[in-house]
Formats: sequence, structure tokens, C-alpha cells
Amino acid sequence: MASSTAGAAIAPSKPSLWPFSAASRLLVPFPKPLLSLSPSHRNVRPISASADRHQTPSAAASTASTTAVHLLRNFAPDEPRKGSDILVEALEREGVTDLFAYPGGASMEIHQALTRSPSIINHLLRHEQGEIFAASGYARSTGRPGVCIATSGPGATNLVSGFADALLDSVPLVAITGQVPRRMIGTDAFQETPIVEVTRSITKHNYLVLNVDDIPRIIKEAFFLASTGRPGPVLVDIPKDIQQQLAIPVWDPPLRLPGYISRLPKPPSRCLLDQIIRLVSESHRPVLYVGGGCLNSSEELRRAKIVHIDIDPAEIGKNKQPHVSLCADVRLALQGMNALMEESGIHQKFDFSTWRKELDQLKKTYPLSYKTFGDLIPPQYAIQVLDELTNGEAIISTGVGQHQMWAAQCYSYKRARQWLTSGGLGAMGFGLPAAAGAAVGNPGVTVVDIDGDGSFQMNAQELAMIRIENLPVKMMVLNNQHLGMVVQWEDRFYRSNRGHTYLGNPANESEIFPDFLKITEAYGIPAARVTKKSEVREAIRKMLKTPGPYLLDVIVPHEEHVLPMIPSGGAFKDMILDGDGRTPH
Repeated sequence: MASSTAGAAIAPSKPSLWPFSAASRLLVPFPKPLLSLSPSHRNVRPISASADRHQTPSAAASTASTTAVHLLRNFAPDEPRKGSDILVEALEREGVTDLFAYPGGASMEIHQALTRSPSIINHLLRHEQGEIFAASGYARSTGRPGVCIATSGPGATNLVSGFADALLDSVPLVAITGQVPRRMIGTDAFQETPIVEVTRSITKHNYLVLNVDDIPRIIKEAFFLASTGRPGPVLVDIPKDIQQQLAIPVWDPPLRLPGYISRLPKPPSRCLLDQIIRLVSESHRPVLYVGGGCLNSSEELRRAKIVHIDIDPAEIGKNKQPHVSLCADVRLALQGMNALMEESGIHQKFDFSTWRKELDQLKKTYPLSYKTFGDLIPPQYAIQVLDELTNGEAIISTGVGQHQMWAAQCYSYKRARQWLTSGGLGAMGFGLPAAAGAAVGNPGVTVVDIDGDGSFQMNAQELAMIRIENLPVKMMVLNNQHLGMVVQWEDRFYRSNRGHTYLGNPANESEIFPDFLKITEAYGIPAARVTKKSEVREAIRKMLKTPGPYLLDVIVPHEEHVLPMIPSGGAFKDMILDGDGRTPH
């Protein structure tokens, strides 16, 4: 939703209920600890962003030749400065130390100001979609809002998939875009796009800055909106003349969000908590359904009592009417329930041992399994080996497709914020830039992009930033030369008729196309290929031990299917439990 001060020349093109957009969401507060500034943040930095944190000695030597010496910002408190400098200092005051920005004509003032920042590092990805997915990977893996910056027009529209992804998956993002000067808005100027209108339904909130004095307040509000209630993306669109205008900033202005703040969830009522505790105490087979995924149902569950706790009132009862609903922060609700149960002593009467034994037996009777065919590589096996060799402690990002589902099934995940995937939107090309963002935000932690050959190619250009910064991103591509998930549907419902799902070279189907080893070689990244199951363990071990980035091309059969599978529009009773592309359906 556009925001402006009185007397501004440009107003929103349609009436609004400021500060809410058509897709206003309420989110749970995200922690936003300020990062301590390391010497590498404070010193003059090489153009290659955080290369100093990850580079090898040889990389450091090559980077030195491109080092630019910038004068750090040194304004007196009452000294006028450009809007772009005010913006950068406002970001610093929000604790931002890393962001993802690609320059252009309408945003170059911001980039010039970034070169004067004593604490912010820009990580230069090669496409704006890569930027926003990297910011998302950073936010998902750290809990802090991710920040990205793009120029006007095509730069801004390249962020659109990232906005939709972040809104659906409740990821706190602040995206800043350059815009044509105010006097040119609405004239179809070169690289002009009404990005506020374009993104109105896929952002939690958005702003068009029409007064340079508003920048400190708007940035403060943007971070507050992105990280409170139900987290989501916020857009701040800044015309170029605002970036160039001089002003004396007034810091720590009051927030102007009365409607939003008044709608944030209050502490849960004792009455509702008592109802929930009573239902739990009466249950012999309680199930906690937390977060995304698919809730399996059965005839028995028709008799179950459903309790729905959600911070977003729009989500309650959307798919299934609960017996008890509570609009609250689930953390506060659970804390309140625990306190009440301890006070009453009812928790001592809970006995779910029979239910636990039944679940353990079901897991043994119906384990996740797969078939092997000679020395062909089952994709599930490759992920299981990765899980074993990393002890389930790596941060895993994925693209979208079969590999995404196998990564969810076969990797064990020991803690929160390890699993980075485009769950709601299902955006292919997410995995590689998200892994880069996670590596930036989590130095020293193993980050692996488990990807498919289709998804990987959608943002393969981000190998450049990963190599230049020497990020220790490991890429394991499960390469079946097809769009695997669509092929699975073709096998099941279209008699294996291929509708443009083969990604290899039709003129020579025996070759691996494209050759990812040659692509990574062009970027200076080591790589290897495995075609036999017996080679997998040693190949993954080598990938993990190699410093810096590494790609492992794992050739897997395209006949493999992800199971269990529920057809579109189906229910639990329609679940498919066996079969693959080797047998007709």
C-alpha cells in the first residue's frame, strides 16, 4: 500500500485502508538480534562482498586486484545528506549487516551510499530473482529479516516470484526498489513499472516514498511489519529524486500503524486454554499437526476433536472447521497451557504410552522404502548417505519437484531452520540462491543444495557469486534429465505420454545434457559425476571435505516415483503406495 505525507504530488491510484494491503497478514514476532560487527564488516571491503569470510589465500590475492577504496560515511548529526545515505543508515539501525542487491539506473544512488557504509556488505548475485531467494534463504535460516534491493522496471518485476513465495511461507523480507523520479511516474518512462500496484496482493504491505523525511519512519515500519504478527514481505519503492534529495534525518520516529498494532493477537484467554487442555486430556491418540505438510486423515479421525491455534485469523477454519479455535501466538498459547496444566496437576494423569507403542509399530511395519535396480542410484539412497555423513546437521535447500520431497523424507534435520524450500508457491530455481543466502547468514555451517537438473538450471547464474565469495555451498544435483514430478504424473495419469518434460538432448539421448561439470568449470567450481550406487558414498564424502563450493552430479533413473502420493483433489483413501514408471498404470 502506498504511503505518503500530506502535500505529496503523487497519491495511490485507488482508495486504501492504510496501512493494510489487500493481502494483509498477521504474523508471529521473529527475533531480530543485532549482529556484532566483525572487523571484516568495519573495514574497507572488497567489491566481492563477503569474500573475506570464505575465500582461500589464492582467492584473496585475486580479489585484491579489484578492491576499491571507498570513503566511509562521516556526517555530523545536523548535516544534510542524500536520501540514499539516510536509507543506508536506517538499515544499519535495524541491524542489517548483509543484503542482496543488483544495481541499475534507478537504484545506483543507493549502491553509492552502500559503498560508504561501515557495516553493511552487499552480496552481488546475478539476477534479481536470485537476490530475493537468497534473502529468503538468509531469513529462513537465521530468523532475521532478509533484505534485497533492485532497480526499477524489470529489476523490480524480477522480484515478483520471491514476494509471492515469502508471503505464502511467512518469511520476513524487506525489499527496496528504485523508481523513476516522481515527476515521471505515470508517463511510461524508460524502465517505469508501478511495482506498488503489481505487488499489492503478494506483499504484506508496501510503500511508495514521496518525501525524503519519511525514510527513517518507513524503514522502521517496514522491519516491524515484516517481522511481527505473521511474518511476510514488505516493499519500499523509492523514486530516484528522493534518493538524491538532501535532508537532515530524524531518527527513531514513532510508528504510524495504529490499525495494524491494534489487530496483533493478544495473550490467549484462560477459558479457551482450559477447553484445549480438556480435549487433550480426553484424547487417547493426540496428534500435533505443526506447520505445513499434508495431514493424513482416516475414518477414525472423523470422531476426533480439532483444535486450531493460529496467529492469522484468516487461516482459522479455512479448510476444516475446528471444535476450538484460538487466534494467538502458538508459543504464548503453549506456555499458557503448560502453566495451567502444572497448576492443576492434570499433566500427571496423561498416559499416551499405548499410542506411542502403536506409532512405533506402524513405523516399523510401513517404513519409507525404495527399490534398487542393479547399480543404478536410487535418489533416496543418495540423500540418506548425505544425511549419514553430515549427521543430519547441514542446512538443506531445495528446488521444487521430486528431489524436494525426497529431501523432506530422507534427511533427518536435527534442529529448526535447517529446511529451506519453496513450500507454498513451489518456485523452481529457489534452491541455489537460497543456499547462498543461508551460507552468508551462517558462516561455518555446512549448506547443501539438493536440487534437480530442471530447477538448478533456472538460477545457475548464481554460481558466479558463490564462487567469487567462495561460499562453502555444496550442490548435489539429482539429475534424471527430466522434469521428474511432471513425468511421475504423466506415468500415473497420461500413460507415460511425454508432454515436453524431457530436458536432455533429443538428438543424442545417451549423453548427459547439459554437462554441469563443464558449466561449473566455467565458473571455477570443482565438480564430479557419479552414475553407480557403489560410487555415491565416496563421492559425497569428497564433496563435503572439499573447501568452498562443490557440485556433485548424481545420475538417477527418471522412472523413480515419490511415494506415498495423493492424486490432485484426492483424499487419504486415494493414496498411492507403490509402483513407478517402469510399470504401466
